[in-house]
Amino acid sequence: QVQLVESGGGLVQAGGSLRLSCAASGRTFSSYAMAWFRQAPGKERQFVAAISWSGGSTYYADSVKGRFTISRDNAKNTVYLQMNSLKPEDTAVYYCAASRSFGGWAVRNYDYWGQGTQVTVSS
Repeated sequence: QVQLVESGGGLVQAGGSLRLSCAASGRTFSSYAMAWFRQAPGKERQFVAAISWSGGSTYYADSVKGRFTISRDNAKNTVYLQMNSLKPEDTAVYYCAASRSFGGWAVRNYDYWGQGTQVTVSS
């Protein structure tokens, strides 16, 4: 069992930056692939970025490639999402997720979810 708690969301102007953090409980964090998803009002949950258990492989949605960076610190049981050059269309609730398998972009591949943190980008 893994419990995930996100933090770092908030209100920022377009062009600004935020860093989200996701703290995980449990001693097996390093065995999980991790990801960030987001969900805007009235829309489906959308893949943002994923990282392998070792941190050696990362994957991004085209909409955030070059602006967002996912990373993890297995010693701290934490995964991060550095978001730069934010746009109003990045406004959403951002969720952290953990996968016991390979992870990837599909919601169905993830077994554990955090409660989400709101990111609002003003124009």
